[in-house]
Amino acid sequence: FPGLADVSISQDIPVEGEITVPVGSQSPDEDYSTLDEPVKDTIMRDLKAVGKKFVHVMYPRKSSALLRDWDLWGPLVLCVSLALMLQGGSADSKDDGGPQFAEVFVIIWFGAVVITLNSKLLGGTISFFQSLCVLGYCVMPLTVAMLVCRLVLLAGGGTVSFIIRLIVVGAMFGWSTLASTAFLADSQPPNRKALVVYPIFLFYFVISWMILTFTPQ
Repeated sequence: FPGLADVSISQDIPVEGEITVPVGSQSPDEDYSTLDEPVKDTIMRDLKAVGKKFVHVMYPRKSSALLRDWDLWGPLVLCVSLALMLQGGSADSKDDGGPQFAEVFVIIWFGAVVITLNSKLLGGTISFFQSLCVLGYCVMPLTVAMLVCRLVLLAGGGTVSFIIRLIVVGAMFGWSTLASTAFLADSQPPNRKALVVYPIFLFYFVISWMILTFTPQ
């Protein structure tokens, strides 16, 4: 374009727009990467997060704490602990109780998956792993009940022992059911909450029955 060589631009014409990118002050959290933190800090942060979820289960209320930062570490620990305490019962064969451990493990996780799928099919708004997280963490009262029952059985059997175990298991069963529904109820359509609560009731009832009928070998 030969004609453009004679065109001059006046210095008085303002240039619109910004050609520089403003650099704001970044917070330390934005600059800090978890790849640079010590392993001890990472473990302690995760343990504190799991502990806070346990506190929310012990004091159930309508909250999104378990849904916001879900994890499966707590449910895995609770499931393994409950399965280990249930093995060695009189229902075991001559083996080391492995089938009963697998039975408890499968019942808990398969039951949680079925309840989650039922919730999603009924129009639930939470994700698959969020539901598994809540159902798994709410097994904690029943795990405590199993621990108490084993201590009671160490003192001996009998009618008094059975009544104590029945009261403890019944209370913890209600606690687990109420805690799970407190977290999951708001994620369901109002006219379908009963269809979601009923499988949760059966899920914790089966686990409670296994705990109540446990007798040491």
